[in-house]
Amino acid sequence: MYSDVMLIPILLAFGLSLWAQFRVKGTFNKWAKVQNMYGLTGHDAARRMLDAHGLYDVPIEPVRGTLSDHYDPIHRVVRLSEPVYYESSISAVAVACHEVGHAIQHKEKYPMLVMRHRMFPVVNFASGIAPLLLIAGFIFNAFNLIGLGIIFFSAAVLFQLVTLPVEFNASSRARKIMVSQGFVTHDESRGVGKVLNAAALTYVAAALISLLELLRYILIFAGNRD
Repeated sequence: MYSDVMLIPILLAFGLSLWAQFRVKGTFNKWAKVQNMYGLTGHDAARRMLDAHGLYDVPIEPVRGTLSDHYDPIHRVVRLSEPVYYESSISAVAVACHEVGHAIQHKEKYPMLVMRHRMFPVVNFASGIAPLLLIAGFIFNAFNLIGLGIIFFSAAVLFQLVTLPVEFNASSRARKIMVSQGFVTHDESRGVGKVLNAAALTYVAAALISLLELLRYILIFAGNRD
């Protein structure tokens, strides 16, 4: 009974996730057609933002794909997809500066980023073993395996929840710096906000799905034990 009750909100969350992915691609493509007034490419904006914060030794590398942009904290490298690295659109500078926001967080030891980095090895293991434990537990009706799977899955959910403030903070930093340092005009910042907000929604949707799935497993576990 408990599992059936949770199916509807989980399906709604999946629908939100699909809509968020559609929206982020649509928003990126829309503002990728709008050139920023100062003609800065994603690389130019990222380099200026890094240098302004004393991160002269952090390189910027182009990578293949679309929306494959990320900051690598292990090698301390900002990697930008080719449409972001080479283009001078609103989307390009927004995404590039967002990734630099993570590099600044790293330098300043932003607490939530530090927590996420420390959690990663554990979560990497937990994410791999949790599904196996849950499947085995349900097949063999082994409550101990189900309980252990829920514990490991909880670690993965916590990681996603910690990721939310990390992403929101990086976007907030990026938008403020882009305006204050003249990467975009105040009018263009509206487009920047739309691009970054659309991207943030994908993280919210993913976290919501995981949280609802965790609750479903807990309710199934509790219901079966009763």
